[in-house]
Amino acid sequence: MYAIIATGGKQYKVSEGDEIRVEKLGAEEGAEVVFDQVLLVSTDDGIKAGADTQNASVTASVVKNGKARKVIVYKYKRKTGYHKKNGHRQQFTQVKIEKINA
Repeated sequence: MYAIIATGGKQYKVSEGDEIRVEKLGAEEGAEVVFDQVLLVSTDDGIKAGADTQNASVTASVVKNGKARKVIVYKYKRKTGYHKKNGHRQQFTQVKIEKINA
């Protein structure tokens, strides 16, 4: 049994017991999070999508909040002496999928 959920502008394929990193949710560690935006659910009966998944949800618990590795952003223009170096660390929330409610 798996589901496809949407959060933070991205889509994730999840099963019960999976741990995934999503965009920062603003929830404390150990808190329970419910993802209501379910795009597809695969059950023993078959696949449900569209209007069939309106009341479906995925329950997860927050494992940790953190920052990803640094991404270096380097801008450069030749012959002018222009170069600019910047860095960015994206914040994330790691969640463990507890239950898929179809």
